[in-house]
Amino acid sequence: MQACPSAPTLAEGVAGRLHEYAALLARWTQRISLISRGDEAHVWERHVLDSLRLVPLIPPGTPRAIDLGSGAGLPGLVLALATGIPFDLVEADRRKAAFLLEAQRVTAAPVHVHNARIEQVQLDPAPLVTARALAPLPVLLGLAAPLLAPGGICLFPKGVRVADELASARAAWRFDAELAGPANSPVLVVRDLARG
Repeated sequence: MQACPSAPTLAEGVAGRLHEYAALLARWTQRISLISRGDEAHVWERHVLDSLRLVPLIPPGTPRAIDLGSGAGLPGLVLALATGIPFDLVEADRRKAAFLLEAQRVTAAPVHVHNARIEQVQLDPAPLVTARALAPLPVLLGLAAPLLAPGGICLFPKGVRVADELASARAAWRFDAELAGPANSPVLVVRDLARG
């Protein structure tokens, strides 16, 4: 397992936009379930910084990305703000998609929101696919594969059971996997994804 680089230094103005996003997320969570109620006072530490740890893992020159099951915009909207990479955010829940549209308006994030099921969205494959807390790895790979461009990578923050998920996924998929970060909260980097 490689060390996960620390959160990147943010370009001027980006930290302010991320703080605007965090404040908006805390306000909207009082009306709809975007994050757990206990996390409202810790949006920056538990959600924004957790998303930012993916930035150093993104290949240089990545032209666009797709975030699956974007929910509250984690990690896709945060990564779009931090890197300037255009992200397609795919979210089936109408209320969460409405939040994403408002967050895009408030922060001017380079994102396009798709209020659709992942299996039904019509997007050109991208060289980067992300998802956070969406599904177990075997299911997640099935959702990501049609949207991942040849030679692209997936970045999936995972939990302590990642080894079990990897073993299950290898029954149906072939891929190279690398874990970055702490053992209790690694980021799974997937390359060369193909059906087994």
